[in-house]
Amino acid sequence: MSWKTGTAMAMALLLLGACGSSKSERGLSGAAIGAGVGAAGSAVTGGSLLGGAAIGGAAGGAAGVLTDEDDVDLGEPIWK
Repeated sequence: MSWKTGTAMAMALLLLGACGSSKSERGLSGAAIGAGVGAAGSAVTGGSLLGGAAIGGAAGGAAGVLTDEDDVDLGEPIWK
């Protein structure tokens, strides 16, 4: 994995943990968003789309499950 991919995935992990309130919601949404970010990152860097989606999905799911809703607080949603 290149440093660009690693940096992009690390930055995305900070955002992925902020979706949902229960651990299962955060894990599922983190995995879905992580898969998308991983596939996009792989497409940009010329890597395998499926590999990027798998790594991003695993990382996003883990970030969602392992963080608490209060750990990553992005503030009130814009629609509230």
